[in-house]
Amino acid sequence: MDLEHGKCWDSSKKDSWKTILILAYQSLGVVYGDLGISPLYVYKSTFAEDIQHSNTNEEIFGALSFVFWTLTLVPLFKYVFIVLRADDNGEGGTFALYSSICRHAKVSLLPNRQAADEALSTYKLEQPPEKNSSRVKMYLEKQKFLHTALLILVLLGTCMVIGDGLLTPAISVFSAVSGLEFFMSKEHHQYAVIPITCFIIVCLFALQHYGTHRVGFLFAPVVLIWLLCISALGLYNIIHWNSHVYQALSPYYMFKFLKKTRKRGWMSLGGILLCITGSEAMFADLGHFSYAAIQIAFTFLVYPALILAYMGQAAYLSKHHETNYQISFFVSVPESVRWPVLVIAILASIVGSQAIISGTFSIINQSQSLGCFPRVKVVHTSDKIHGQIYIPEINWLLMILCIAVTIGFRDTKHIGNASGLAVMTVMLVTTCLTALVIILCWHKPPILALCFLLFFGSIELLYFSASLTKFREGAWLPILLALFLTTIMFVWHYATIKKYEFDLHNKVSLEWLLALGPSLGIARVPGIGLVFTDLTSGIPANFSRFVTNLPAFHRILVFVCVKSVPVPHVPPAERYLVGRVGPAAHRSYRCIVRYGYRDVHQDVDSFESELVDRLADFICYDWYKSDRTNLYTDDAVTSRSNESTSDGRLAVIGTVSLSGAPAYEIEETLQPASVSGGFTSVESVTDVIEMEPVRAVQRRVRFAIDDQSNTDAQSEINLQSQEELEDLFAAQQAGTAFILGHSHVRAKQGSSLLKRLAINFGYNFLRRNCRGPDVALKVPPVSLLEVGMVYVV
Repeated sequence: MDLEHGKCWDSSKKDSWKTILILAYQSLGVVYGDLGISPLYVYKSTFAEDIQHSNTNEEIFGALSFVFWTLTLVPLFKYVFIVLRADDNGEGGTFALYSSICRHAKVSLLPNRQAADEALSTYKLEQPPEKNSSRVKMYLEKQKFLHTALLILVLLGTCMVIGDGLLTPAISVFSAVSGLEFFMSKEHHQYAVIPITCFIIVCLFALQHYGTHRVGFLFAPVVLIWLLCISALGLYNIIHWNSHVYQALSPYYMFKFLKKTRKRGWMSLGGILLCITGSEAMFADLGHFSYAAIQIAFTFLVYPALILAYMGQAAYLSKHHETNYQISFFVSVPESVRWPVLVIAILASIVGSQAIISGTFSIINQSQSLGCFPRVKVVHTSDKIHGQIYIPEINWLLMILCIAVTIGFRDTKHIGNASGLAVMTVMLVTTCLTALVIILCWHKPPILALCFLLFFGSIELLYFSASLTKFREGAWLPILLALFLTTIMFVWHYATIKKYEFDLHNKVSLEWLLALGPSLGIARVPGIGLVFTDLTSGIPANFSRFVTNLPAFHRILVFVCVKSVPVPHVPPAERYLVGRVGPAAHRSYRCIVRYGYRDVHQDVDSFESELVDRLADFICYDWYKSDRTNLYTDDAVTSRSNESTSDGRLAVIGTVSLSGAPAYEIEETLQPASVSGGFTSVESVTDVIEMEPVRAVQRRVRFAIDDQSNTDAQSEINLQSQEELEDLFAAQQAGTAFILGHSHVRAKQGSSLLKRLAINFGYNFLRRNCRGPDVALKVPPVSLLEVGMVYVV
């Protein structure tokens, strides 16, 4: 889909619109499943307890007016026309907003940031930073506690999305299966709905590991048929029962509704707000489609279909005040078509649940990438479609909680109260973050952001306050879940930051590394040693502990830092930063591997082979650069082989040749199959500064061998580079060892009770019971070397 979307702009206008319409059709199954099935339970939740349907029809017409204006103002005006424009390189969601804010203002709490990260092509700013920064930006950067508050706000929104991931399947499937009450007696219905709902939920979660790509092609047709179905039913009810129901769209009916029902009407808004559940998915799933596709699908199909569905139900209920059944969607469905509509409704509820479950997996993966969630196993279910993942631990935990909610609450009223509070909290978080984006990223006047915040924030606060009144009737669940998850995520992030600070203060000097040798009883063994660390400079303490306990290390030593940067994707050609640690003769290197928060991490086999290729490319580039620099220096080779080159310079080594012929050619005697032939060009090799200076100067270098400059010094340099490459490939054949730290963290003496509880008990419990770094990096156990480390923070 992304490839088609990227190509469409190069084709004719006709082809471009064709592609957009195809994406709009595909978005129905992924984006609008949850929003599309809301007519199943909105009126049922609204009239569950607080208000009653009377002969005057003021209640039902007032509810319809609220539904119409809520759908118009929040999903249509707020999301489609404003929030969708606040994308991060085409990606949407809570972390996309946070990422954009962190790039435009220094508010990020992520460790190991580098100036080189700002040179990424995806690290783009909306506009060049202004010379006179806004007061809001300056105040936000100055107040450190606001950085933590902003992160907690993002984590709170993330936790509510996870909460919605367990509530949406419960209320959607339960509401659809409730239609069976029209086909069986009340006694049988009471005992049948819960088991059938639980069975469907178990099947839904049990099939997650197969991935949605196997049945994803069915999602869009199911939602399309459902939307057309509720549109047709709505038109039928309007024409057949009350053709004047359109008058209830006037805001005057909202006033009449509140005037008559007063406090009870305000409390019933907790049911009405369910009409916008799933609106956040339009923004969260933006990366899979495009702004135009989502805008067209909602404006011209989903929005009219929902309005017709709600109007049709209101038209039917306005003529039926005494019914044998509780107010529900299926009451307004003609008896002759109830069975087909029931089947379509169950299928649509499954599709809507699938969308929110996939979104939950995605946001947990993003949280984990940014160091805000304990490590879990992430399985990529599709090699062709980017972003389709499955997390076993989260999947089964969600299934258990979802079944517990279904059995515990047993009705849509309590589940709807819980779901409504989770939805409004996420929307409030999005509104606050979008207001910051308007100021910091779009460079608009603060008064404009304030107007946006007050207008949409007041609407959402109205519904949020109504949801809070249902605290004892189900709304306590998302609050409890959010507090629990936010605490876990914040403790994990806090301990991760403290561990990085400990590593930073206890790193070993380069001189210590260079002094290691036979004179100290240290041996160099064949093979490649990959020392994983969070540090982007210096020698980590876990390596010094490793050498102290085992006086030997590998002939080729690579300090690897796998880090996340605040962008959704890092292009493969810009992923690797490679440099030397010490002189060339020491055969030690540093490699920083950068991933975006939505990138797919490589398997260890492909990572190992690609890392060796990038090292080979860097060696060729580095020796050639030395040749051009020291061509007329007598001690050119000696200076390169024996002097330390710890000047903090790294090179961006691309994975593909973007232009031109191969930049460096190797003789056929040097295992040509092992050498990356066309490895670098002017676009894919960049010198950058490793440490973060005030102004990072980027120098792009084009290099090609000049056949005429065949001097003795150059020949010697070629021999040295060939020897280094031979050592690298020989070490690769000997095997690769992955050296990781196995950490135990404890709070230092004199720490507060809260910190000791968080670190000594909370973090260590999570660390012992979640996946280790070796599983996260997919390291084979036979190649793993773990070094025990005690962190006192």
